Amino acid sequence: MSVAVFIDGAVGTTGLEIRDRLTGRDDVSLIVLDDDQRKDVDARRIALNDSDIAILCLPDDAAKDAVALIDNDRTRVIDASSAHRVANGWTYGFPELGFDVAAARFVSNPGCYPTGFLALVAPLIRAGLISADWPLTVNAVSGYSGGGKALIERVEGDPTLAFRDYGFALSHKHVPEMQLHAGLTYAPVFAPTVTRAFRGMIVEVPLPLAAMPGKPDADAIANTLSEFFADSRVVTVHGDRPDELLIDVDAVPSDRLDLYVFASPDGGQARLVATLDNLGKGASGAAVQSLNIMAGADPHEGLVL
Repeated sequence: MSVAVFIDGAVGTTGLEIRDRLTGRDDVSLIVLDDDQRKDVDARRIALNDSDIAILCLPDDAAKDAVALIDNDRTRVIDASSAHRVANGWTYGFPELGFDVAAARFVSNPGCYPTGFLALVAPLIRAGLISADWPLTVNAVSGYSGGGKALIERVEGDPTLAFRDYGFALSHKHVPEMQLHAGLTYAPVFAPTVTRAFRGMIVEVPLPLAAMPGKPDADAIANTLSEFFADSRVVTVHGDRPDELLIDVDAVPSDRLDLYVFASPDGGQARLVATLDNLGKGASGAAVQSLNIMAGADPHEGLVL
């Protein structure tokens, strides 16, 4: 028996990539609205309530409105917006970190930047290698598709725009989920940037190991991450330390999440680095992974690994 899935906002970048990953599956039956019905509230209400699982690829306010249109106690929801990532009653859609996606009715898809940050930091906080009250910083660069339609049009319409540094108000919407789901006392200082590549992301957390409580060892950090994600086919902790990590302007979709631990020769400093596709594990791939788990299917079905 197939699972009825409605993607509300299916023509956006995230929605299209989710649909690509679900195409051809016998265990999924997509509910699709005609173009003239996509913004029709009544048509959307029917589709939402007819679905077993609804995936919301909408702006935050529209996602909240969509949830309000569901008037049954059966339809389950995966919200790809940032509207519910720290909301009560919603399960964070990062199963590798132990969140019980299988039993959840309401699942909030993690943000792309937080996905890299939390994979690097949350296991170390839990293991006591990083103190919850240590003042962390996170530096990241993303492909421009992560900024949505407006930024995509801006970058593709202006060939002189090569790099964008932003978030100077220090109130980026991804920070609350980083703090909450890592279990941090203080919000990390977050420095996001965008480069002229459609997809791809590098997230980095620098650590002054020699100055930190307990002076954590880089090898212990790497071993802890390796053990934590040992059973994951999505997350890989690499033992090598390449000279460089690149974002390819011609990168193809990927649902992988790759982690690296770099250390100075004297062991006094470390750079924890995550690479991922902001449209893959950072968005569409994570939503499909949650869908699979909620539907009782192979968690990796349809993923690009």
